[in-house]
Amino acid sequence: MRSITEKPAVLVTGGAGYIGSHAVLALRDAGWPVVVIDNLSTGFRWAVPQDVPFVQGDIADQPLVEAAMREHGIGAVMHFAGSVVVPESVRDPLGYYRNNTVRSRALIESAVTCGVRHFIFSSTAAVYGIPEIVPIVEDSGKAPINPYGMSKLMTEQMLRDVAAAHPMNFCALRYFNVAGADPENRAGQSTLGATHLIKVAVEAALGKREAVSVYGTDFDTPDGTGVRDYIHVSDLADAHVLALGALIADPAASHTFNCGYGRGFSVLEVLDAVDRVTNRPITRRLEGRRAGDPDALVADNGRITAALPWRPAHEDLDTIVRHALAWERHLAERTAP
Repeated sequence: MRSITEKPAVLVTGGAGYIGSHAVLALRDAGWPVVVIDNLSTGFRWAVPQDVPFVQGDIADQPLVEAAMREHGIGAVMHFAGSVVVPESVRDPLGYYRNNTVRSRALIESAVTCGVRHFIFSSTAAVYGIPEIVPIVEDSGKAPINPYGMSKLMTEQMLRDVAAAHPMNFCALRYFNVAGADPENRAGQSTLGATHLIKVAVEAALGKREAVSVYGTDFDTPDGTGVRDYIHVSDLADAHVLALGALIADPAASHTFNCGYGRGFSVLEVLDAVDRVTNRPITRRLEGRRAGDPDALVADNGRITAALPWRPAHEDLDTIVRHALAWERHLAERTAP
């Protein structure tokens, strides 16, 4: 193991998007030099701080990416760029394999070409499919039930193979349900038509939606609705920064970590929390199950807490909702005439 004496510049792909923009803030707050590349297909230029170098373009444009890597002396990549909507991946599997797998392959090749030594990958709990045992450990079976999960699992495998063949190590972080917003209101989930439950619920609380659909009330859970492990986006961003430190400290080691709290909340519990925080009831629309929805997805986070000094600061559900609500109000002020 070695100490980090000099922090290399980090290229953040998708750094104008939801999770990527929080990672940029976490890196800057910790003193890392940061460069962002984003094609702005779903991200926002205003989400990147003005003092952070920004490259508008596609990660599959290898001459552009390699020029940026060389110009800024990039030593590490945090890769967030990609598509993330599960039902959309079922309708457009080739689009997801192109965007999440083929483009990631191009980015990884650019990193190898430019001598980048460390790579952090934004993966997903969707690689597990429908788990047999909950909480889920990293060594659980991988059987994705949609192209989104498979596209991410294929990229994980590429990184393992590349790390075995080239002087690069990697960390794949498998996210559970990401929610909330920067506690200082500097960033948040801004995408129109987002499908994340807490985002949808706070939109409904502010009158941007008429109701919140509850998909399924007959799951094998205490109240019959699906249970998920919600992780605050700022805690997730902090995990990326700590993972980068671990990669630099031990260049021979690569890692795969679940990112969750090890505690699940049902859909109804989340909506109750939004009712509490806003002090107004949300209209709930009970609907049938969506195909392939597991009863529960909860992380076993023992590996990441043992390997990294990662201690979540915002794991209270009401706090997550409160930060999401504050950001939603901020967005409303940005778009007000």
